[in-house]
Amino acid sequence: MASWALFAGIDWSENLNDLAVVDRTGQLVASTRFEATPAGIRDMLKVISGVRASNGFSRKSVPIAIEASRGLLVAALQQHGQPVVPIHPATVARYRGRINPGNRKKSDAQDCQLLANILRTDGHLHRPLHRSSDHANAIGALTRAQLRAVRTRQYHYLQMRAQLRQVHPAAISAWATMEHKLLRAEAREVIALAPTSGQAARLTRRQIRAALERGGRSRLLDSETDRLHAVFREPVLRNPPSVEDALGQGVLSTLRFVNEASETVEEMTSAATDLFLQHPQSEIYLSFPGVGALTGARLLGELGDDPARFPTGKGMAAYAGARPFTWASGSSRTVLHRRISANKFLAGYGHLWAFTTLTKSAECRAYYDRRREAGDRHNAALRRLFAKLMSSLHYCLRHDVEFDAAAAWPRAPEVEAAAA
Repeated sequence: MASWALFAGIDWSENLNDLAVVDRTGQLVASTRFEATPAGIRDMLKVISGVRASNGFSRKSVPIAIEASRGLLVAALQQHGQPVVPIHPATVARYRGRINPGNRKKSDAQDCQLLANILRTDGHLHRPLHRSSDHANAIGALTRAQLRAVRTRQYHYLQMRAQLRQVHPAAISAWATMEHKLLRAEAREVIALAPTSGQAARLTRRQIRAALERGGRSRLLDSETDRLHAVFREPVLRNPPSVEDALGQGVLSTLRFVNEASETVEEMTSAATDLFLQHPQSEIYLSFPGVGALTGARLLGELGDDPARFPTGKGMAAYAGARPFTWASGSSRTVLHRRISANKFLAGYGHLWAFTTLTKSAECRAYYDRRREAGDRHNAALRRLFAKLMSSLHYCLRHDVEFDAAAAWPRAPEVEAAAA
């Protein structure tokens, strides 16, 4: 930060973007408006180059503050080697109020200059955007797309389940105890064949068996066919035939969305895991207990592979929401769960990862049990376990070594319990 002599800010929009460059005194030395096009980016960088030429500094030594951390404009700036410092819009609004508390009007020209001055006065408090490889960024894009597909599938699944309660309640109970329930391929094939109670009651064993085979089931076909045949013939409350047929059409309509979303989830999962397995750090992630290809891809996609991004394991754990946040005011001091200043995607993945290790690692289970005995609730104990796993992951990534349980948990359980 101390080496910076010029500071730039960009107020971006969908069409036109405003640039302002200030020096160490806050004096505006250059400004321009440009489009988010290759030619517009080149013209904007020429403006910065013209200023630095007269001051003897390299263009790539001029940081640019912007209210975004992703997008084509940010990617273009990074591709040209420009340091990018993302500033949260709420932070910019507070700075704007500090300068003129009574002025709530927005001005693009003033906002880009305000962003530049934020770097000039408080640049040491804001971290430049990390520079992960294109490979890691691609994994991050795929895992987030996969998560969106999972949420879309869940949305349509809940819709279909609510519809089945009105027209075919036996379908809900038929697969209620099985993994994935109505999302199972065999369940969707049977529902597509008979979306109502009346139609399901008329299914023959041959029809049910064929639907199960289309759904990919190969084990215990006869017993499963007999079970479903009996379940669908049990008496249930029913709507009038015409109403039931109309509701069945609604079920089929929603089922098409569920099928499409399920296919998308499978495609995105395969694409993300295949790309992850090609990354040089994949073996390190997979060496950890409870980490499969998808979990590893999600962790790598959010953490990136920039070795300078997290100087310490505590910083990585805090970014993942695994470190507590302390609120201290006067005589009041409260330790809270870190929520706002954390990567919510990574925090969610970490919770599931820590939970999975309870059955995959004796050391992780022992640590969780000790934290529970010490008075931690379930979620708090999982966060502590996640923090320790993140610390080990940070060490392994920094030293390019795979996870070693003996090195990660060096002390005996009774010694650890006494220390806690």
